[in-house]
Amino acid sequence: MFREMRRKSQQIVPEECRRILTEEKRAVLSVLGDDGYPYGVPINFIYIPEDNSIYFHCAKEGHKLDSMRRCDKVCLTVHDSGYRKDDWSYYVNSVIVFGRASIIEDLNLKREKARAFGAKYIPTKEELEDGIDDGLSRIHMIRISIEHMTGKLVHEK
Repeated sequence: MFREMRRKSQQIVPEECRRILTEEKRAVLSVLGDDGYPYGVPINFIYIPEDNSIYFHCAKEGHKLDSMRRCDKVCLTVHDSGYRKDDWSYYVNSVIVFGRASIIEDLNLKREKARAFGAKYIPTKEELEDGIDDGLSRIHMIRISIEHMTGKLVHEK
């Protein structure tokens, strides 16, 4: 169902993919948007290895949510900042995730994932708890159940 990576020599191992998903903070979520056009939007996210899922939050209405309701198949792209070795060029790791998006309906699970999300991005526990109490009713927490994941190291030269 999913294509094999064409340049296998650049493929990174699953453990490295999981490390990138755990450490990096930004991604581009791609959905099937209006009139069949792809819609890619930057998001913040968390990866939970225990259930092999990605979580993010969004408003209770909008293009992204409408698109996921029409078609739950999504693609998420994450890359690191890259590094240099001996010259001006960069080595960049990226991960592409294919999966299915769903809204978390259970309030306790929504709160748990929002707290885990906030722990990655919010500097203090007090701000985290204030943010959850204040914002939980205004957002949806979305789960991407990962169906396929590949990673790649590219030498940009």
